[in-house]
Amino acid sequence: MKNEPTWGVTPVPDRLRTLSLGDLTLLWGNLGISLLVLVAGTYLAGLGLQRGLLAIVVGAALGCALLGFAGYIGAERRLPGMVLMRQPLGQRGSYAPTVLNVVQNLGWATFELIVWVLVFGAITLALALAGPIAFVRKYVRRFAVWAVAASVGYLTWWALDGASTGDLWNADATGGLTFWQGVDLTVAMAASWLPLAADYTRFARRPRHAFWGTAIGYFVPLVWLYGLGALLFLSRGTSDTTALLTSVAAGGVASALALVALTVDETDEPFANVYSAAVSMQNLVPEAPQRLLVLGIGGLAIGGALIVDLGRYQSFLFMLGSLFVPLFGVLAADFLYGPRESVGIRWSGIAAWLAGVALYQWIQPTGPAWWVDAVGRVPGAGDFTGGASLPSFALAFALVAGLRYAHAPTRRRRARLAGSR
Repeated sequence: MKNEPTWGVTPVPDRLRTLSLGDLTLLWGNLGISLLVLVAGTYLAGLGLQRGLLAIVVGAALGCALLGFAGYIGAERRLPGMVLMRQPLGQRGSYAPTVLNVVQNLGWATFELIVWVLVFGAITLALALAGPIAFVRKYVRRFAVWAVAASVGYLTWWALDGASTGDLWNADATGGLTFWQGVDLTVAMAASWLPLAADYTRFARRPRHAFWGTAIGYFVPLVWLYGLGALLFLSRGTSDTTALLTSVAAGGVASALALVALTVDETDEPFANVYSAAVSMQNLVPEAPQRLLVLGIGGLAIGGALIVDLGRYQSFLFMLGSLFVPLFGVLAADFLYGPRESVGIRWSGIAAWLAGVALYQWIQPTGPAWWVDAVGRVPGAGDFTGGASLPSFALAFALVAGLRYAHAPTRRRRARLAGSR
């Protein structure tokens, strides 16, 4: 096990493929329990509880199905996420999503370390240096999953205690996100893990364990915490999303202790982000020691947590969805058609990815204000109300699948000619 953290760009050997279905379910269940997921759920409160919960369930089902498939691919090919992108985009082409993935991991780790910057920063570095197997076996199994399950259960009871469930259930929408924007926001939370899934499932015993453990493990806390965030916002009369945690902390000793337990558990998300950022960096610089990369990236995240603005959280989630949902569409289509020769840059894959990103942004313009203003000047931008995740994924997937199908007869003819010589 001592050599486990060094596997960055080569297939994981069989001796390290030890994570069972139960291990993976616990891993993703624990990664899904986060204060930031709770906060994100408050953005759906404007839909009303009924439509908000429906949007959450639909978005979680879609997002977790994609996430499970990403985990399956990682277990099947035994490679981390960004190395897998070398097939559809080419080795040099994979550098673009690698840089974006490192940036998003830094962003996530920064958001998550806001709570207790220095203490959590130290714990995050220790977990990331230990690696996924030690994390699951020594931390999640023994402590984290039980403490957070009890805490989330209590907070659910606390949110409902004294509230009129009938009034909450039948309350009208108050505005904000549309239904499909709520679905996209839920998909985006799962999609933020798409580039990371294989970093952990490559250690799975079997690909089907990776799929079900990842999909089900993440689905349950995603639905629960998004729903709880919306419920807390509505039942406790919170007027500001970012003030939700303060409201919970002021709700009494028990709710404060439950919040503390969730806060302590928050270290597993930055662990995953710091570890995956380091693994992704090895796609760019394979010779770099993984432990050194962990320390450097962890230090950057700790520094960023001192200055970040949590108010940008919603647009950050939509931006991640626009980048990584179509990227996975490219990978999924390419994987289903099987491996092919290695190239420097595969422009067809790059073009399909960018087309998916462009469609997502046309449907749901998101990002810096200057970018949103520029996209808004494109005819029809923002007018489609059916959601951006599925169309952008479908476009990227269809473009890659179509190109691979069109090229298949040419490859077969070449193979027959080579066999006849």
